[in-house]
Amino acid sequence: MTVAEIISYLKKNGSEYNRQGMKRYGINVENAFGISVIHLRKLAKQIGKDHNLAIKLWDTGCHEARHLASMIADPKLVTKSLMNKWVNDFNSWDICDGTCSNLIRKTPFAYEKIFDWCKNKKEFVRRTAFSLIAYLAVHDKKRNDDDFINLFEIIKKYSTDERNFVKKAVNWSLRQIGKRSKYLNQKAIELANEIKLLDSKSARWIANNALRELTDAKVLARIKN
Repeated sequence: MTVAEIISYLKKNGSEYNRQGMKRYGINVENAFGISVIHLRKLAKQIGKDHNLAIKLWDTGCHEARHLASMIADPKLVTKSLMNKWVNDFNSWDICDGTCSNLIRKTPFAYEKIFDWCKNKKEFVRRTAFSLIAYLAVHDKKRNDDDFINLFEIIKKYSTDERNFVKKAVNWSLRQIGKRSKYLNQKAIELANEIKLLDSKSARWIANNALRELTDAKVLARIKN
């Protein structure tokens, strides 16, 4: 399929009802047609991996085309330069998280870029760092616990960022690390208690929310080691 054919397909299958639903969930729908991610995944499966097409789709600026681009891009061909460009284009939490899940976490430089993106003052670039931590905590089974302990400093530092999409991602990253292993659960609880003492409304919310989940008996029972 060509870019023109895909955009035509997206327009044809879009829904204003879906678009308004996306908006209610805090998604930026300025360039959206209103197509579900499930529908996009089916289309991505039909297209298969096509890195050049992914780059062209991203450059259209269309919301759903960018979701699709993250699904069909080849993580083996992604460069740091391309990812920096895409991450700086993020304007909605779902594009940020979707691209982290579909693509960035699968690249060889995912972990190292966390330390760069967290320093960026743009809300969705900083969110990317913590969304990425959350996805790596779940999916990167081979990474050792120390790599996640090394992220505690930035989790604590940016827990004072009061912006909604940042603080929720910081909280998410802390909770996912704490559910990775019994050792990390204890360390995450200790970190949450440190964060709780910071003079910040955001930090207190992050800590209290994380502690509720990380000390829950049902959650602890699911942690294997």
